[in-house]
Amino acid sequence: MPFGSFINSFPPALFLLVHLVGFAVGVFFAYRSFTADARLLGWGFALYALAEIIYMTYHLDWTVFLFAHTIAEVLDLASFALIFTGATQTVLGLRRAAVSST
Repeated sequence: MPFGSFINSFPPALFLLVHLVGFAVGVFFAYRSFTADARLLGWGFALYALAEIIYMTYHLDWTVFLFAHTIAEVLDLASFALIFTGATQTVLGLRRAAVSST
């Protein structure tokens, strides 16, 4: 018995619910980021929400596991890079503004 095989006892609807919540969180933060004019953060969260949709395609039996998770992981990697870059630029911009105002 491989480690983690207990996860197969959970119903597929649970996994859809988890990814649906992740999608909702991604859409909410993307919306908030775009309205706050933080475009990199917005695109990062939008890519994360898209990755959650791709994850759901496997649980709906529309794609195979390897295809769905490979595409979703690439989208997750790009989204985390955009979120990190956007957050870093925001912090550095605030720091530069604070230094120049003193």
